[in-house]
Amino acid sequence: MYINKALIFGNLTRDPELRALPSGMNVASFSIATNRVFKDRDGKKQEQTDFHNIVVFGREADIVSQYLKKGSSAFIEGRIQNRSWDDKKTGEKKYRTEIVADHVQFGPKGSGGAGGSGGGGNYASNNAQRDESSDHSSGGGSGIDYPKEDINPDDIPF
Repeated sequence: MYINKALIFGNLTRDPELRALPSGMNVASFSIATNRVFKDRDGKKQEQTDFHNIVVFGREADIVSQYLKKGSSAFIEGRIQNRSWDDKKTGEKKYRTEIVADHVQFGPKGSGGAGGSGGGGNYASNNAQRDESSDHSSGGGSGIDYPKEDINPDDIPF
């Protein structure tokens, strides 16, 4: 058995770009940044950021391009795919690794207005069926009370 599964949660680094394939199917592409914090050999805290290219097809591409913007958080579930092509200008072989998304789940809406569609728990295809006014009916945005102070990763017991 072979498994090709990618699960990514991060913030969009640019607005989704919506295009149409020759077949008429829509495709949206964007990039997600993920961070990780770790200690190096000397015990100093380091932070590393990785950037992931995401591709979404069909109706979900329409929804993603409509609701997600740069800075929005999203959870992506899909598969890793490698593509190669010959550059028409230089004749050089080019390669690209991307995640082809099966599902896109919008993260919590940010207070700065740059957040995604809200929803925090529904897949993008389910968000399209909801009335936009229902996102604000809970009265408090995401409904999660985050602590005011920063959490130190060293204080977490696991």
